[in-house]
Amino acid sequence: MNILYKSNQKADIIKFRTTLISVLALAFALLTGCAKNIEPISRTGFYFDTVIQITLYDTEDETILDGCFALAEKYENLFSATKEGSDVWNINHGHGDTVTVSEETASLLVMAADYANATEGAVDPTILPVSELWNFGSENEAQLPEDAAIKEALSHVSYDVIRFGPAPAEETGKSVYRTVTLTDPEAAVDLGFIAKGYIADKMKEYLLSQGVGSALISLGGNVLAVGEKPDGSPFRIGIQEPFAETGKSLDTVEIRDTSVVTSGIYERCFYDENGVLYHHVLDTATGYPVDNELASVTIICPSSVKADALSTSCLCLGLEEGRRFLDGQADVAYLLIAKDGTQYASENFP
Repeated sequence: MNILYKSNQKADIIKFRTTLISVLALAFALLTGCAKNIEPISRTGFYFDTVIQITLYDTEDETILDGCFALAEKYENLFSATKEGSDVWNINHGHGDTVTVSEETASLLVMAADYANATEGAVDPTILPVSELWNFGSENEAQLPEDAAIKEALSHVSYDVIRFGPAPAEETGKSVYRTVTLTDPEAAVDLGFIAKGYIADKMKEYLLSQGVGSALISLGGNVLAVGEKPDGSPFRIGIQEPFAETGKSLDTVEIRDTSVVTSGIYERCFYDENGVLYHHVLDTATGYPVDNELASVTIICPSSVKADALSTSCLCLGLEEGRRFLDGQADVAYLLIAKDGTQYASENFP
């Protein structure tokens, strides 16, 4: 060090410090330039009878949002029970005839039937004849149907009437199933308890294919996180307090790259003149809203379609049977909230 500074030690020290500061400043500029602060971009729309919102945190490319909403429209045109010409609409208006559908529609309907079988019919994709009587989610006001009408509609509720067939001859090899037949011409299917989870998963696949590593997909009560926030922190998701003002959280959970789905009896509901609550989650045995201890079920699971199906399944099964059902599932955490406010959480619930 003495040799380095012996010609003019003070001047050389000043020069060295100035050079070091310049180098550090340049390095900082390069680093901040490579990791510029990107403002999140977000878009909201109305599909599947609910408000959806997609937020991207690590890109400013609006065309990626275009792609997400193109997927939303695609799946509404396949899975909607009310949109004329959709796969599900065609099945329900086939009058017992065999209907050719997309590979994805057949696959999702198979999955829905599997959950119906696993819950011994507590959830059933053929519930539509009954749910149509109640008018939940329609443009008209929900209403209390006549008991005789409910009993008649219930006679057409059974997932056993769904038959799957192979692809048409000209498409052999493309898919295991491509046709659907309802052996009861008066039966009708509704994929509402599982479709939004499937769509969220497909949106995540699309975002990853576009290089997006940080995003939040919200389809009503279904939230799916893609990765984490750009700063490495988790997403914080609020859990709605049952029967409280919309947006009032009972608690929040921190998630990374997983899904949070909540099903509850406090939305899409009405009270009659006697103060009796009627909600949209229907009992496949009675045709009336399920009546057990539970007010809401929150599921955390990497698969949003699984979380979607499990949340409704548990709500229909009730507290004890629902907990046993969920405890038998892999990669699942849950929070069950009873009508009296008591909380039941799995050991792995964050």
